[in-house]
Amino acid sequence: MATVDMEKVNKVYENGFHAVKDFTLDVSEGEFMVLVGPSGSGKTTALRMVAGLEDITSGELRIGGKVVNDETPKERDIAMVFQNYALYPHMTVAENIGFALKLRKMPKAEINAKVKETGEILGLTEWLDRKPSQLSGGQRQRVAMGRAIVRSPSVFLMDEPLSNLDAKLRVQMRAEVQRIQRRIAVATLYVTHDQIEAMTMGDRVAVLRAGRLEQVDHPQVLYDHPDNLFVAAFIGSPAMNLYEATMSDDARTVKVGSQTLPLPDDVFAARPGLLRYGGKKVVLGVRPEHLPAAHDGVTGPTLVGNVDLVEALGSELVVHFTIDAPRVQPEGASTDDEDATAKAGEGVARVDPAAKVKVGERITFAVNTEGMQFFDIDNDKAIWA
Repeated sequence: MATVDMEKVNKVYENGFHAVKDFTLDVSEGEFMVLVGPSGSGKTTALRMVAGLEDITSGELRIGGKVVNDETPKERDIAMVFQNYALYPHMTVAENIGFALKLRKMPKAEINAKVKETGEILGLTEWLDRKPSQLSGGQRQRVAMGRAIVRSPSVFLMDEPLSNLDAKLRVQMRAEVQRIQRRIAVATLYVTHDQIEAMTMGDRVAVLRAGRLEQVDHPQVLYDHPDNLFVAAFIGSPAMNLYEATMSDDARTVKVGSQTLPLPDDVFAARPGLLRYGGKKVVLGVRPEHLPAAHDGVTGPTLVGNVDLVEALGSELVVHFTIDAPRVQPEGASTDDEDATAKAGEGVARVDPAAKVKVGERITFAVNTEGMQFFDIDNDKAIWA
């Protein structure tokens, strides 16, 4: 087993494109680290530099404490699973899994033992004699993983391995990948653009934007305590509602469009720095689950919006609404037309299915103040101390 440490790693291509910028990250032995970010954020390039498939322009990469910048992929003792399975169609599952060991000229009995053990780990024992064409997508992906882990690598790298699977199978395979990784207990770097995948799988999650590491932490910390607007907007589904707002002079209320929300003491206990923003503009963030439909006799701040769309999901209603406040969309957090989105007052709330919500009507939400987020409108940083 080994650790992976990247210190101020940069990747600059010949055309001048700076794909990865001062990237510093450490992965402990046995840790499942997920790299997540939108397309073009540099996550796959970072992974390929660890694998030795991309040269490092500057900075230092250590595996097991040893600097490996100039070592070949083979010398780094890593195994990589790609988006496409890349299985040999004419070989059986057992032959595919054991092919790398055969190239090493390992004794046949030892290869068979390792293939059998790997098949048991992956739940492929009864399919070892079949060809890839006889397998489902999930089984093929497990074979691809088996071909990697049979070598007992020091580091395991995965580049969007589940993206070719259908939605139901992806959910199943997420649990499978985690189970396998826990069993082999090897430092793992896993790349995905799917933040739900990142949140459900990673021991820690590293969020990238435009080649830079924005924040790395445990999934729940990223969700509850994002460092900046980008992380707040990117992590969570549906995404956090972010609006331009103005604090009152005494900072005890916040105005969102034409509506004013009182701020109780618990907001300032968690964010004492907010008192410095009296009379200033801020960005107010509220997650969809912190906007339940208000009931009779509700106390505390409320937000009223026009219902544009209701999605009934059985366990909840996803309510799309509009208020008269500019919505803020951090650059790079969405593929939508950001200028158009920023001018609109759209929002999303997750509401109990028993609520009577109809398109075209007004709805009152009870704002969960503990879930409120505040950001500096000039530098996008979260406001805490």
